[in-house]
Order: sequence, then C-alpha cells, then structure tokens
Amino acid sequence: MKYFLENVYCSYLAWFLIYKAGLLPKQIKILDIAAGPGTVAYGLALLLQSSNGFFPMPPMHVSYYSLEQQALLQYRGLQFWRKYIEAKKTATNAYFRFDTTSIFHHQSNSEKLPKGFFDFIVVSHCFFYEPQQRIEFHQIYKDIFKSKLATDGYVLLIVQGRKLFTILVPAKISCKSKTLLIFFLEELELKLEWYKYITSTGKRKNMGSEFAKFAKENLPEQESINPLKYQYLKQNFPSSYAIDDYVIIARR
Repeated sequence: MKYFLENVYCSYLAWFLIYKAGLLPKQIKILDIAAGPGTVAYGLALLLQSSNGFFPMPPMHVSYYSLEQQALLQYRGLQFWRKYIEAKKTATNAYFRFDTTSIFHHQSNSEKLPKGFFDFIVVSHCFFYEPQQRIEFHQIYKDIFKSKLATDGYVLLIVQGRKLFTILVPAKISCKSKTLLIFFLEELELKLEWYKYITSTGKRKNMGSEFAKFAKENLPEQESINPLKYQYLKQNFPSSYAIDDYVIIARR
C-alpha cells in the first residue's frame, strides 16, 4: 500500500520512455522478477489507456509472467486489476501467468520459465543493501537474463537514485551517473543501452528535511489512498506522488 502508487507511476513513465524509443512491440512478452502486486503491468496498462487520443498506439497483446513468492500479493494485484483495469472500455488485452516460486530456488525451478522467450525482463526496485545478499541475487538475475531473455530482448531495471549511489557500488567510487551505471551493469553482465533519471524535484541532490515542504507546495497528493494510510499505517502526513529513480535499458 505504502509505495504502490509511486511504483505504478514510475512504471508508467518507464514504459512511455520505451515507447518513445521505438522499443514497444505489438506483442510483448514480459517477465517481472519479484513482481509484487504487478505494478509493472499496471504501468503499461495505464500507458495504453491514457494514450488514446494523444498519440498513436497500435493494438497490443501483453503476455505477463509474474514471478513473485508472495502469493497474496499476486492475488490482490489480480483482484485490483479486474476491478479497475479490465472494467474499463479500453481494457488491456493481457494474458497473466503467476509463479510463486522463490527465486532463491531458481536453479531447481528454472524449467518453469521458457528459454529465450521474453522481450523484456524487468527488475523494479528489487535490489539489496546487504553486500552478500546483493551478490547472491545478482547471480540469480544473471542466470535468468542469460537463459530466458530473447536474443533481441531487453532488460529493464528500475533503481532508486539514493540506493544506486549509496549502496550498490563501493563507497570509494566517485563518478558521473553513466560511469556508475556501467559499473553496476557489469555486475549483472549487461551492457547499457540508455538510461533516464526521473525525479519529482528536478534536482539530483537529496533535499532531506526540505522535501516535505516541497512536496506539499508542488506535488499532487494521493487523495484516494491517503485515508487508508492514515487508518492502517498510522501515517500522520499526506503522501504525494514522488519519485527518484533511474530507468535503465540494457542488453546482454
């Protein structure tokens, strides 16, 4: 609940950038690793719906493979999809497959995933602070990219800006974003195609305690979900639509 709308918003912008780059096929096969409730699929569906009347978007078929260990997240995500996405007149033509296999057991369950199949493999915000855990997950990601990505396929990575700079690389490295991203992608045996940094503040610097004032004055509130946050998360301030993420397109 806490970050659902921000993550959908970020996914929406990522798919728009992919569309602008001419990389969105009419029949798209997506593998979403650590998918949660399916924010990656929501972002694409909302792009397809909101494009109507603004820019040309061909009829699409989406094959979406959700790899998420927590079955309840997948179940609630599908319920939400049926209520708010499929109910619209411009419902997205999508096929879902749900897999609750733990990626820790990837080797023993690898055959579930088709080989060389996916146009996009997505990892959205599922990167880790603890070095040993990061090494373990990166090896799993590399194995999946190597065996499951189509020959002409792409990897979409969405990484929080602060995390990329403070956690994912050694503290001794001080360099520009592009150099940093290349270093990060080398850990995953990927080659950078392009990236965009998307931020609600227009600044790369962390605003710290000033952000709350900035958000109140400049960013739209999450009006519908805020009452739920007050009730169930005991949050005592309004949430706004705020993002600070790198959208990275890479290839093997």
